[in-house]
Amino acid sequence: MAKAIHSMIRVLDEARSVAFYRAAFDLDVADRFDFDSFTLIYLRNAEADFELELTVNKGRETPYDLGDGYGHLAVCVDDLEALHARLDAAGFAPRKIVTFERDGGVMAQFFFVADPDGYQIEVLKRLGRYR
Repeated sequence: MAKAIHSMIRVLDEARSVAFYRAAFDLDVADRFDFDSFTLIYLRNAEADFELELTVNKGRETPYDLGDGYGHLAVCVDDLEALHARLDAAGFAPRKIVTFERDGGVMAQFFFVADPDGYQIEVLKRLGRYR
């Protein structure tokens, strides 16, 4: 059986991205590997073993084109409203909280926030299948 272990995104500014993910989602640097032309930074927290891999290509000065294939990264939290308020106070401009209903009940509550490179992160309330 396969186990999901990480997802990778390319970022322009290591410090800015690490600071965002630390402030927004309590992800800290688990490992950092510096190579001649790129650096790999693995972020995680105590909630799960799954990591976010940031790849910084040295010498890159222009933003990445996210294209029309990228969707989003998703995380879940116990207190959606509190995190939304904290991200808003930090100036990260989260979008409004949305509630999806299905079959007479709440299926999901969530909002989106963009990281410094424009990657969308869906923040879901720990509920139902989102745990």
